[in-house]
Amino acid sequence: MTIGVLAVQGDVREHLRVLDRLGATGRPVLRPEHLHGLAGIVLPGGESTAMWRIMARDGLAEPLGQALREGLPAFGTCAGMVLLAREITNWPERFFGVIDIAVERNATGRQVDSFATVVSADGLGEVPAVFIRAPLVRRVGSGVEVLARLGDQPVMVRQGSLLASSFHPELTGDVRVHEYFLALCR
Repeated sequence: MTIGVLAVQGDVREHLRVLDRLGATGRPVLRPEHLHGLAGIVLPGGESTAMWRIMARDGLAEPLGQALREGLPAFGTCAGMVLLAREITNWPERFFGVIDIAVERNATGRQVDSFATVVSADGLGEVPAVFIRAPLVRRVGSGVEVLARLGDQPVMVRQGSLLASSFHPELTGDVRVHEYFLALCR
């Protein structure tokens, strides 16, 4: 199974390593032709505005958006969650808008406020989670399932074959969230 990792900016290598560890073929995605033959795509953490501008400049934003709207499974972590969200409460732009959630960018604070903790995820148990300037989900649409919370705050959601987390599971050594995503891609 070939899984793309959006490779315009962010923690691309970390996701590729996890996919390799799980026996999937990871493919960096930089151009529209890299989308062909993918079973799914990971939108990594990084800086969502920079990622979007690079994708738009290089002609990747529209074909990737079309692939997502046509059902390409996707897993967005941190900035990837922002890219997938239908609404961003504290930013004027909207990116792909394919998951019916509203997110607040950088809601957990500045870089120095980053932290690691454990969240309880439905079907996965206690999952280590690293939060780095993380977005938080402020609204969940009726077709969205909340899979994990930090206190009362949703931090991992699923809508069909689209998965998004506020945190970075690729930085923990625990592969269960990626395994869950690969199951959505099958």
